[in-house]
Amino acid sequence: MGRLRNYLENGHILLLDGALGTEIEHRGYDVSTKLWSASYLIKEPKIIYDIHLDYLKAGADILTTSSYQASIEGLTEELNISENEAKQIIASTVTIAKKARDDFWKELDEDDRKDRLFPLIGGDIGPFAAYLADGSEYTGLYPNSKIDIKDFHRNRIAILLENGVDFLIIETIPNYKELLTIIELLKEEFSDVDAYLSVTLKNEHVLADGTPYSDLVKIINQSQQILAFGANCCSPNFISPTLKKLKPLTHKPFVVYPNSGEIYDGKDKIWLHSENEENNLLEKSKEWLALGTQIIGGCCRTRPSDIKNLKQLISN
Repeated sequence: MGRLRNYLENGHILLLDGALGTEIEHRGYDVSTKLWSASYLIKEPKIIYDIHLDYLKAGADILTTSSYQASIEGLTEELNISENEAKQIIASTVTIAKKARDDFWKELDEDDRKDRLFPLIGGDIGPFAAYLADGSEYTGLYPNSKIDIKDFHRNRIAILLENGVDFLIIETIPNYKELLTIIELLKEEFSDVDAYLSVTLKNEHVLADGTPYSDLVKIINQSQQILAFGANCCSPNFISPTLKKLKPLTHKPFVVYPNSGEIYDGKDKIWLHSENEENNLLEKSKEWLALGTQIIGGCCRTRPSDIKNLKQLISN
C-alpha cells in the first residue's frame, strides 16, 4: 500500500484501463450470464489476461482486477461450487492482472520504463447490485435480501488484499447506505488500506438512488482512506456539472470514467444508442482534468483505443 497515495500527492495524472465486460463481448464472447465477465475466469482466463495487456500497451497506469462480478455468493450460486473454490477464483483475478503487468514490464526497454509509472493493480470491489445482476447499478434500488452487505464485501476485500493488490477500487456504487457501510468496514477492519471511491449518478445532482451527491462529500472528506472520489458508469454529460459543484467542497482529487455515451437497458441487457449523448470522451476529458481529476479512464463501451487517445492527451 502507499504508491497510489504517493502518485496522487506528487500530482501525477493516472490513466485507468477501460471496459472489461464490453471488451470481452466486442471480441466475440458471450457475457449475458449473471456472472458477466467473471465467467471467463473459469472458461478462458487468457481472454482477461490479453485485455489487461492491451490496456497496458495503450498506456494504462492502473489495471483493474476482474473481480467486479466475482463475489463468493455469485460464484457459489451460479457454478454450484464450494466457498473455498470461489475464493480461489477471486484470488485468480489478482494473479492474472499481476502476470499481465509483470510480462508487460519485462518487455519494455530501459528508456520506455523511464517514461512510465510502474502500473498499479487495483482490487475491484463492485456493488451489491452486481451480484443481483438486475441493472440496479443504475437505480440503487435494492430489494430486501438476507445477505448482509458488510459480510458481502468483507470476504472479497480480504482475498484481494491477501493476494497483493496495491489499493482498492470501490466502484459503481449506486446506493448511499451501501457506500457508508463500505467506508465503515474499511475503517473498522482494513484501516491500513488505501482506496478510491466511484459512484453512479442519476444526474449531475444526485446518486443513482436519489441521494444528493453533496451529502457524500462530508463523509469522503473525513475518510483518511478514500484518496480520490468521483463517478463512473454514467453519462459523460453529467461529469463536468458535478465536478464544478464539488470542487469548492473538497480538497481531494477526482476520479472520472464514464461510459462512452450509450445507454444501458438493464432489463433486456442491451446497449442503446442515444442521439443526445455524444461519444466525445476525449474532448470532455480536457475539462475534467482542468477541474481537478487525477484518475481518468473509461467505463462501459470504451476500448483500448480510447485509453490510447487519453494517454496522448495526458502526455501533451
